Amino acid sequence: GRMTASRPALLVAQAWHHVRPWLSSGVRSQVVATIGLAPLSMVFFQQLSVVGFVANLVAIPLVTLFITPLALLGMVLAPLWSVAAALVQGLSAFLQALASVPGAVWMAAAAPPWAMACGLLAGLLAVLPLPWRLRAWALPLMLPLLWPHVARPPAGQFEVVAADVGQGTAVLVRTQNHLLVYDTGAAYSHDSDVGMRVVLPLLRGRGERQVDLLMLSHRDTDHVGGAASLMAGLPVRALSSSLAPDHALLARGVPHTPCQAGQGWTWDGVQFQVLHPLAQDLYPGPAAAPGMGPKANTLSCVLRVQAAEVPGRAPRSMLLTGDIEAAQEVALVQRLGPALRSQVLLVPHHGSRTSSTGPFLDAVQPQQAVVQAGYRSRFGHPAPDVLARYSVRGIAVQRSDRCGAWTWPALREGQGDGEGVCERQQRRRYWHHPAAGPPGGPAPTR
Repeated sequence: GRMTASRPALLVAQAWHHVRPWLSSGVRSQVVATIGLAPLSMVFFQQLSVVGFVANLVAIPLVTLFITPLALLGMVLAPLWSVAAALVQGLSAFLQALASVPGAVWMAAAAPPWAMACGLLAGLLAVLPLPWRLRAWALPLMLPLLWPHVARPPAGQFEVVAADVGQGTAVLVRTQNHLLVYDTGAAYSHDSDVGMRVVLPLLRGRGERQVDLLMLSHRDTDHVGGAASLMAGLPVRALSSSLAPDHALLARGVPHTPCQAGQGWTWDGVQFQVLHPLAQDLYPGPAAAPGMGPKANTLSCVLRVQAAEVPGRAPRSMLLTGDIEAAQEVALVQRLGPALRSQVLLVPHHGSRTSSTGPFLDAVQPQQAVVQAGYRSRFGHPAPDVLARYSVRGIAVQRSDRCGAWTWPALREGQGDGEGVCERQQRRRYWHHPAAGPPGGPAPTR
């Protein structure tokens, strides 16, 4: 009986003796690959999979030893394809469960070049066969890449980034402890949009972990096309919009408040005021026939942002206007007059001829104006006669089709006036089109 009982144990021990070196070698290779690729993942994607090591320990042997051979043998015996497909489905379910674990992916802001160099050196030290006293330097060298310092505006000041989203609008307004996203750009197709391709990577690269308020000016797709992707990719704490109550975006569970003139709040000493639309514009009442409500552009949420006063300087301010048109501009001037004055103006309706009326520009008196419009826009934005109205008033105009993303850095003590900068001027590439504009003259306008 003792001989019989020990025989299975002996077989298991012999099998383990042969399998153990293979398992040890596989785990060691995976550890080296994980550590070696971690700095590259942080440099190029600003994120690191925390569960990737476990996922690969299961996926690599399963695909190598079972799924691939079964798929090949299926050419001889077709039912084996069903077995391989079942294994793939099981693996997919396992990987999805791993990905849904809280903290499965570590994300950090884009690090400066010196931190990237330190991180790459850390990965090299960790995988090379060096003494442990040298390998130990890998951890402190990696920290600046895993947890880079992110500069935030000082109290009372704000930073603005008008993203380069082509024909559409997407603007970030950052205070010391809060983030507002104004519009999210266009949707290209059912599975691709500006939120996924531009806004989310921009926010993650800036180290943003949540959006405190997402303001969607109106329902046009070039303003809300990326909203669903943004809400799926980052926590959004609150939503403000002029969307109809039955709009699909309002069914995603984010607390929603219709934007109305008179609303206002203060974040970190920075004042936010909603100037348009009026409550009666949003809710015309039972007399309005179905489908005959106000035009979407006319309901655009207009937001004014003003920083705290700085001794010896006027408080910085910016006016975000959506796609309001001439009638709404006239109404704003009549109702608010000098209260519209702002240093920076997001040009209404991408520079369309329907907007940027002379009295409105005279009331706002901006020093700079920002146009978010596509290169060689099929709508002709910005229209030449609109640009002429800005030029005659000495207002500098920055166009996203020539400037790229436009950043208005926060005003900091001892760092000059914080003038706006164009991404294409800061990081010029040889493939960028000359700043003189598109060849062949401007596109047709309307």
